[in-house]
Amino acid sequence: MDRDQLEALRDLLAPTHWLTRSRAFAASLRSAGHREGGLLVVGTPTVEPWHLTAHLADEARWAGLPDLSPTLVRWNPPVDAPPHLAVGLSRLEHAAKGETVFVVAPDAAPDVLLERIADARRDGAVVLSLDSDDENLHGLAHDVLSVPHNDPVNFEIISHLVSAAAGQPRIPRAGARGRLAALLDTIAGVRH
Repeated sequence: MDRDQLEALRDLLAPTHWLTRSRAFAASLRSAGHREGGLLVVGTPTVEPWHLTAHLADEARWAGLPDLSPTLVRWNPPVDAPPHLAVGLSRLEHAAKGETVFVVAPDAAPDVLLERIADARRDGAVVLSLDSDDENLHGLAHDVLSVPHNDPVNFEIISHLVSAAAGQPRIPRAGARGRLAALLDTIAGVRH
């Protein structure tokens, strides 16, 4: 989806709650506190989120946000896969504080995935879920964006909105704290 198509989609969805919800979720994704290489994107055995992962990688590069650059975690990576496509589920066993497990699940997450996500959360990783009303994931995630199967807006459209919003500049905070933060950012920029 190119920028013009994305803008048309945003215009079309402006009267709905989806723009606000996808932007809020993208803000959680962007501010989850993961270090560079610590954004782990995992799907289910039947749906691998390579498309969303590729869009996040593009957004990270365009926005100059290396900590938003994702690692695709795959269920069965081929033995001869290049390194960026060879990360298996065992990577979730090592997820810890400073990392984010981003679960992209348009279908139900199986028990083995839920167990690994629970372990990662217990070890300090932030867990985010883009799903289709998977209550089991909701119990594990710090933030959730659900796209019900019966909603006229489909899962892929919402994933495009989330990835695009994740690379957008942060909206400045309002009020005295926001002005003070902007002033301090400006002063820090002058010193560098």
